[in-house]
Amino acid sequence: MIELDNLRSAARRLEDVAHRTPVLTSRTLNEAAGAQVFLKAENLQRGGAFKIRGAYNKISQLTPEELSRGIAAFSSGNHAQAVALSARLVGTKATILMPEDAPPSKLDATRAYGSEVITYDRYTQNRTELGLALSAERGLTLVHPYDDPDIIAGQGTVALELLEEVPDLDVLLVPVGGGGLISGCSIAMSAVGRPGAVIVGVEPAAGDDTKQSLAAGHRVTIEVPRTIADGQQVETPGAITFEIVQRNVDQIDLVTDAEIVGAMAFLFERMKIVVEPSGACALSALLAGHLEEIADGKKVGVILSGGNIGIERFVGLLS
Repeated sequence: MIELDNLRSAARRLEDVAHRTPVLTSRTLNEAAGAQVFLKAENLQRGGAFKIRGAYNKISQLTPEELSRGIAAFSSGNHAQAVALSARLVGTKATILMPEDAPPSKLDATRAYGSEVITYDRYTQNRTELGLALSAERGLTLVHPYDDPDIIAGQGTVALELLEEVPDLDVLLVPVGGGGLISGCSIAMSAVGRPGAVIVGVEPAAGDDTKQSLAAGHRVTIEVPRTIADGQQVETPGAITFEIVQRNVDQIDLVTDAEIVGAMAFLFERMKIVVEPSGACALSALLAGHLEEIADGKKVGVILSGGNIGIERFVGLLS
């Protein structure tokens, strides 16, 4: 079981490591959404996304012997950067599997933190199998991107901070990939949030593995999603995260790539905020009017999960 105490312990480990990101508001956004909206800006987090919270919480607890051997990870980009940075902070080396079509900015940043990057084809190769083989071959400790109690507890500190500033949220919107972020945030909401608050996960329409899994009552595997939201190109929910999502999350909404781009454009033009597609995913459901019944006039928290996007890709998507 992952409980509130685990999240609070993670928060203590993250002091002076992760940023306490701001909660942003906008009257224009409130009018567009028909709600009081509070944006938790993890795009301004160290490493450009929320992932440093879970990665450092996990890696900082490894034994000296594990650290001496080094660590391995697999990631589309944000977990890769977080692991690479965390490894450097604790004085170990990381070897990271990344898709060969990962955004160049994410590949470059991971290498810049001092990690070795090995690329693979996300559409023909299984990253979990590759990661397990790599860690066994080299004797490395594998740091999973989401299906790990310490990772989940670290990610949950996002909602802990948000609730300290806005304790009476009616709705919380969280982007869903493997489920680490929404699992941790849902634990925080269930423990210290407003009774009856609604937790909504948001997935790209092409990557609806969590929605399908909830409908089926068990984990469903889909093909690697073809979506601009590279941080959410997940084929199946995690085993640990899915159990938590089943217990705590009220619903999953699906958004199109066009709706995601619309939210990216709104944030840039009206609030001067740059986010990557996965970072805009949760807000896009609200701006597209998918959640009018549960959000009308309510206090709505939205996690902007990351901002790691290069200039060329950002301009290309918005054009």
